Amino acid sequence: MIIRFLYTLLLLLAAPFLFFGLYRTKKGKPAVGGRWKEHFGFSPPLDGDQPIWIHAVSVGEVVASIPLIRSLKKQDPNLLVLLTTTTATGAKQAEALSDLVEHRYMPVDFNSAVKRFIKRFKPSQLLIIETELWPNTLSQVHKASIPVTIINARLSEKSYQNYCKVLPLFKTMIPSLTQLLCQYDTDAKRFANLGIPPDRIYVTGSIKFDITINEEVQSNGEQLRHALGSQRPVWIAASTHQGEDEIVLAAHSSLLQAYPNALLILVPRHPERFESVYQLCRSSFNTNRRTANAECDENTQVYLADTMGEMLTLIAAADLCFMGGSLLGDKVGGHNMLEPAALAKPIITGASFFNFTDITNQLLSAGACKIVNSKDELAAELNTLLLDKEASQQKGLAAKRVVDKNRGALDKTLGYLGNSNRY
Repeated sequence: MIIRFLYTLLLLLAAPFLFFGLYRTKKGKPAVGGRWKEHFGFSPPLDGDQPIWIHAVSVGEVVASIPLIRSLKKQDPNLLVLLTTTTATGAKQAEALSDLVEHRYMPVDFNSAVKRFIKRFKPSQLLIIETELWPNTLSQVHKASIPVTIINARLSEKSYQNYCKVLPLFKTMIPSLTQLLCQYDTDAKRFANLGIPPDRIYVTGSIKFDITINEEVQSNGEQLRHALGSQRPVWIAASTHQGEDEIVLAAHSSLLQAYPNALLILVPRHPERFESVYQLCRSSFNTNRRTANAECDENTQVYLADTMGEMLTLIAAADLCFMGGSLLGDKVGGHNMLEPAALAKPIITGASFFNFTDITNQLLSAGACKIVNSKDELAAELNTLLLDKEASQQKGLAAKRVVDKNRGALDKTLGYLGNSNRY
């Protein structure tokens, strides 16, 4: 109790900085706007009671939750699903699921806000996508006898070491966790080492492998590729971060010497950076923005994807994919490479991928992925893949086989959810 009191005190002190980050407006960044009250539990009611509450903190987690949500609704079309996110970008991503879920903002981890939220919605259970653990939230959910399942639970070695530093606080959350459905054995072992009883830990694999590439994605990708240029080399740098764009653009500059008509689709990770990245691109390259609907002719060298929710379409339009968040040392730890893999694209990543170690190692073992450490290595690998189209295609097919081999986590997850009412 004292530990959580101290935690709450620290959270209170940090709150101004937290709210500043959530509410500050930037060009291109979705705004919370008048919905700010939802962060304090003052949320509009639902047309129904006892929904399944799914929490997905931001964009990546929302995308990961889509196969699960679709499967739950397929099992029971009348099921009420309440999807919460913390960020406005996550809320924007959730708009694409408006026919399946009701969206509200997650209350900040203050007891009063969480109590208010629970009283308003009376959720039947809470499903947390990946590992977004908040002590006060879990405590209040536990007091309300609401089962909690962590879906796609992952715990990198770095995160494990961080939790070890605050182990007394982590242990206050253990009674609240009904079950953890882990991606891999390594995740399960780390959670067990933190003190979670082994009989609450299961290994299901990652539901991200159950990604579905529908005909609409394929069709939209083909249409976009036709608009960009069917006969030219096209590569995509997906989910790049500040400091990484310069490396990517330098590699593209080198590539243009060998392939003067090559096109880079650049997708910054955060929408608030769209404008600054556009200015960076146009200072050295002939650049078009997706939102400008400008013609993309042979003179266009960079195509800035300044939209949200179109990653699959953008990757489908490219010949190969570099996955960002991986060239910045230990700051980010990479991003999910299963989208390009499911689309049978050869993949390049930087050396920092600790958030996706198991997935990356599988792709590396299959010969579907290449690690680079610099702009020169990135440019060299781009040249290699574009020069030998047959080898590049084989790498893409190998990536898709990795995805296909690992499918089935979703069915296992749904099976465990049917047994989650332990209170």
